[in-house]
Amino acid sequence: MSGRPRVGFLGVGWIGRHRMEKMLETGVVEAAAIADPSPEMREAALALAPNAAMVDGLDELLNQDLDGLVIASPSALHAEQSIRALEAGVAVFCQKPLGRTAAEVDGVVEAARRNDLLLGVDLSYRFTTGMQRIRELVRTGELGRVFAADLTFHNAYGPDKPWFYDPAQSGGGCVMDLGVHLVDLALWALDFPAVERVESQLLTGGEPLRDPGSQCEDYAVATIVLKGGTVLRLACSWRLPAGQEAVIAADFYGTAGAAALRNVDGSFYAFDAVRLDGTHTRPLAEREEDWGGRAAADWAQRLGAGAGFDREAERLVEVSRVLDAIYQR
Repeated sequence: MSGRPRVGFLGVGWIGRHRMEKMLETGVVEAAAIADPSPEMREAALALAPNAAMVDGLDELLNQDLDGLVIASPSALHAEQSIRALEAGVAVFCQKPLGRTAAEVDGVVEAARRNDLLLGVDLSYRFTTGMQRIRELVRTGELGRVFAADLTFHNAYGPDKPWFYDPAQSGGGCVMDLGVHLVDLALWALDFPAVERVESQLLTGGEPLRDPGSQCEDYAVATIVLKGGTVLRLACSWRLPAGQEAVIAADFYGTAGAAALRNVDGSFYAFDAVRLDGTHTRPLAEREEDWGGRAAADWAQRLGAGAGFDREAERLVEVSRVLDAIYQR
């Protein structure tokens, strides 16, 4: 690789453009090519990268002498597109979920390992200052032994694209869309202990989900028991009458205190991190909102530094196995 890495962007809707912007702000990579079926989205992306080539789809992108590819397409395509890029010698940064099942995710991770290429997934909540501070408290033992965690993500209106509601395209409903963040945050903060047992209930329209092949859950709860006895309780939903746009929280309870990341006034972006001791609360970090592109910027900087396969990507398979267990498949 000579000069700045050349990066292609497959899908430049709101998320794809935002991640492009944050990558370009690092000054480390250049936007070499863009592909999106929407003329409006292409024009908006060109405003950020006027020198990028406009091409038709993945095949043409992979003919652009790329070093990296950013994938922000519908979920059903993620694994196949990621593997094709990796087998072509191109590093990948993909929107979540990387695959609809653990088998799909494992296939992508194996392709990255085999070709010694950097693989990143946009698990952006890891990059909030508050969550990183909480992870530090957990790992240093300041909270004592963490015996429980409650994780919540309710989106009061749900996705606006039809493919989200087709399990063949999405891989699942609110668990695949939102629960993936909760599972990842909990396992990441606790340093990925072994999972011993998973129990779950999935609902759609207020009734038990009976046909996961044709229906997506819009409400889910799960209990995950980890090696050593730590218990995780997860809840996520679409279109729940939550009284605000979103309820997002990750609370970790230890024998010497607790810590929590919680959204502010229903915001998807503003978060407070707090230390909890009995009836007292104190801040752990400044309230922040502009954190959503940090995972993308981190991947761009590592790509620019010449990073190859990072074994941390193998953790993505562990997260997906828990999702499989929640879906009882």
